[in-house]
Amino acid sequence: MKIIPTLLLFLLQSICIQAAPLLERIEVFPPGLDDVKLFRIPGIVVTTRGTVLAYCEARRNTQADWGEIEIHMRRSTDGGKSWETGHKIAHEGHRIEGNPHKKETGAAEQTVNNPVAIVDRETGAIEFLYCINYARCFSMRSTDDGLTWTAPKEITAAFEPFRSKVEWKVIATGPGHGIQTKTGRLVVPIWLAFGKEGAHAPSAAGTIYSDDHGTTWKAGDVALPNEGDFHNPNETVAAELSDGRVMLVSRNVSAPNRKLITTSPDGATRWTTPVFHPELWEPVCMAAITSHPASPATLIFSNPHTLERHPDGSEKPSGRGKRQNLTIKLSNDDGRTWPVQKTLESGNAAYSDLATLKDGTILCLFEGPKGVMYASRFNLEWLNLAP
Repeated sequence: MKIIPTLLLFLLQSICIQAAPLLERIEVFPPGLDDVKLFRIPGIVVTTRGTVLAYCEARRNTQADWGEIEIHMRRSTDGGKSWETGHKIAHEGHRIEGNPHKKETGAAEQTVNNPVAIVDRETGAIEFLYCINYARCFSMRSTDDGLTWTAPKEITAAFEPFRSKVEWKVIATGPGHGIQTKTGRLVVPIWLAFGKEGAHAPSAAGTIYSDDHGTTWKAGDVALPNEGDFHNPNETVAAELSDGRVMLVSRNVSAPNRKLITTSPDGATRWTTPVFHPELWEPVCMAAITSHPASPATLIFSNPHTLERHPDGSEKPSGRGKRQNLTIKLSNDDGRTWPVQKTLESGNAAYSDLATLKDGTILCLFEGPKGVMYASRFNLEWLNLAP
């Protein structure tokens, strides 16, 4: 009888033993932390060194989209199990005040909004974009895993080429996180509004991109126009597919109550005609998407899975589902189908963002019940576990 070598035995055991289902959650940004009224608009990334950065809008005095708002961040060096003390990271430049919705009392307010981080795998740096008063866009960089940041640099000029198609009065990045493609290009979804001053509709969406590691930014094409059946595409998230295409998933208020999908070969141009994805319900809420190391075609998606219905149970066209039942969905075919879904939070839950650790653990930073922003840790074994 032959003795199986120790290494071969170890490999066989590794194949046979599956990880146990994992589901944990911890408060990251509860209301009142640092005297902030409410934290909203989450974003989360994992750096090349494995540090987790969670960031969001810190709405100082009110829950509104406009007001005295800062960007705060917390770091985790143990995969999201514990978090360092949070602190303000933006905006640290000259104050840019003015709230068009409150001409008198809001004149001294500075609204810092829609934070987006992008991890550059080639340099190890984190590029960080945000807007002020939905009118100007800035970028900064960290080369020490979010401990310190460069002075903000204005990049609003990158949005100017969009004016040939959309005469915008409002600009916004993301929110959530941006991506780096296999070619090294940094891609950030953006949306533009072209109604009254400060109004968030009507709107359209696209991307800005950088081919020099965030030194300069350029406008792509309008990917999701406000025309025909496509009504007010706005908050948009991106993922790179297994063949190198970039897919956008966009919030909208169209009649089908479904997310809008479009793809591009380079994340900037030649976007396909948008389509409504039948499995991705649209309660008019930001969603999140991220790739997963299980396979090049594996994607994870999060969003409140609800629809507004008539008393007879039929869908209400252009409805607004409740921001509840935050659901995680799994696709193994580049987002064509989403056969697996699991409820992460059945109660009130709104915006979310997703990131993946090197070991495959998935992190979801989300707005949960009672205004608490949680970070959940889970794995594919939990996601695939039968209810």
